[in-house]
Amino acid sequence: MPAPQSPAWHERLAVLEELEDAPLDAAFLADCERARSRVTGRPIRFSTPTFKSYSSCDMEGCSQNACPAFSVTAGGCALNCDHCQAKILEPMIPATSPAMLERNVRDLVATQGLQGFLLSGGSNRRNEIGYERYYPVIERLKRDHPQLKVAIHSALTDARRAKLMEAAGVDTAMMDVIGAPETIRDVYHLERPVADFEATLAALCDTTMEVVPHIVIGLHYGRIVGEANALDIVARHPIHSLVLVVVMPFYAKPGTFATPPTTDVGRVFLEARARVADREVLLGCARPPGMHRRVTDAYAVAAGLDGIAFPADGTLAVAQALGRPAVQEHACCSIKTGRTIELGRRIPIVALP
Repeated sequence: MPAPQSPAWHERLAVLEELEDAPLDAAFLADCERARSRVTGRPIRFSTPTFKSYSSCDMEGCSQNACPAFSVTAGGCALNCDHCQAKILEPMIPATSPAMLERNVRDLVATQGLQGFLLSGGSNRRNEIGYERYYPVIERLKRDHPQLKVAIHSALTDARRAKLMEAAGVDTAMMDVIGAPETIRDVYHLERPVADFEATLAALCDTTMEVVPHIVIGLHYGRIVGEANALDIVARHPIHSLVLVVVMPFYAKPGTFATPPTTDVGRVFLEARARVADREVLLGCARPPGMHRRVTDAYAVAAGLDGIAFPADGTLAVAQALGRPAVQEHACCSIKTGRTIELGRRIPIVALP
């Protein structure tokens, strides 16, 4: 009598309650299963920072200010890119002066034991953000509270300004890498070459900061255009980790963006895992909601990504079904701060006759 076979990954996921009506791509999941040596047993981290409200039946919530994001421009952005229209800044806490940032952070340290925060803001017309006047505040905060982890969205910058970030005590620098000149021009309304994005990445990597580039999948109006080149750029530099996000048409002008098909998104996940094999690849906060999100998150687990921010219901069950131990972190996916919680126990896989 032949030995029983374990069910294929597509079969394992199709029986999960949260995915029972999901349009899962069996061919894509078969490709993930063939690369299972990069996936099975690999831990995955579910990050739940407080940039927006979050609830899940699989994970507990975190305090309102576990890892807050501050915007130095409040809701303002001169670029007003087509994919975002500055709406991503709306849930962030305004910090339009250094005094405002320092007051808020010190209050949160005193009252809630703050462990880290993200500093961000809208860009000027050259996709730059002026953080210089905030660096003395960061220096004081780091001196008085050495446990604080500080992350910054750098936007485009140069070697001099990257060194200023490093000297101030910034722990983590993040920036978007765009691989297609037409995307920079049409979506970002920016007249700067792809080379400027790679130069920024190189300048940041020439510091002691942890450098975490982001790639927006479907940034060119929902189509896959510059993602492969962006992965090429990232793979050429000694980054700390890579964050992938998926464009959200909800933020854009109606009718301008399509939602990237989940299989196309999953293919980028799989390629990123192969290209950045020795570093963490994470799925960040931004991606479409609903069933698209459930499938996207399942594909992220199957492709071997190392972390997911704000995971959809059922994602923990996917991790358990594919043999991946999971933890929860109350922090931005790009930095590790706060309390780490082990999640669930592995669900045994029943062999098929």
